[in-house]
Amino acid sequence: MKRRDFVAAGAGGAYGMVARGQAPPKDEFICPMDRDVRAAGPGKCSRCGMKLVANLPDPEQYRLELRTIPRVPQPGRTTRFEFRFLDPGSGEAVSDFEIVHERIFHLFVLHEDLGWFAHEHPERLADGLFAWHGVLPREGAYRLVADAYPRGATPQFLMRTVFTGGAVDHPGVPVRLAADQGVKHAANLDVELITEPAVPVAGQETLLFFRLRPVEKLEQYLAAWGHMLIASQDLVDVIHDHPLYAYPEAEDRPQVQFNVIFPRATAYRIWVQFQRDGVVNTVNFTVPVRRLGE
Repeated sequence: MKRRDFVAAGAGGAYGMVARGQAPPKDEFICPMDRDVRAAGPGKCSRCGMKLVANLPDPEQYRLELRTIPRVPQPGRTTRFEFRFLDPGSGEAVSDFEIVHERIFHLFVLHEDLGWFAHEHPERLADGLFAWHGVLPREGAYRLVADAYPRGATPQFLMRTVFTGGAVDHPGVPVRLAADQGVKHAANLDVELITEPAVPVAGQETLLFFRLRPVEKLEQYLAAWGHMLIASQDLVDVIHDHPLYAYPEAEDRPQVQFNVIFPRATAYRIWVQFQRDGVVNTVNFTVPVRRLGE
């Protein structure tokens, strides 16, 4: 990927690291989230604002422990979700985390048909425990995507799947998403998506331009001009990203730009969030991605 150096993939929370370039010099300072942002000395990332880290350790996958109360969530009823991030060496729960975009833990919840999305921030309790009380609105499978940064390690992007009551033996029906890139009307903001190229190519960089109207009272949300989550229609690949450039005050074409690399030729659902006048606006688009040469 161009912006963020990991892509979650696979059922049950397996994921892989997508590296960029050669290993950095020993004393180079690197952004843990945007590894292509580097400097010769201490400072902060020009994109996400995170502190640059010298001698950043190699990526190592932690394990995400999940418990639900009740054990089988019921659609439309409150469920308590408990999370722990387990150190791969000791197996112990991690209790010390870096703050990323004003929060320790970003949780994304997706219904299997990609028709429902939530961006939440579980409450930090004692002994490395996090809890979130949420309502899953419909029967089916839900993908839970956990984004956190254990101190002294590298950012973690881990997935788990839960089934609601009545859907435990649900076989799952592959979703087929149609292209959907028109202007979206949110709570108090209109958002239009323009991609370059018009039809993205798997494995190559795509520029995503989100054009915003009206421009008055646009604000940062969680220390960024936008937050974006992308999921392939089969829920194999999930990407969490933040803007590369933002021009929210431009009168002629106010827009926020993300750069991504879609890993496969398939359709992707894109959720993006922008804040205006204290209101968080969430919209989604669907982008088909083709193979090189098609």
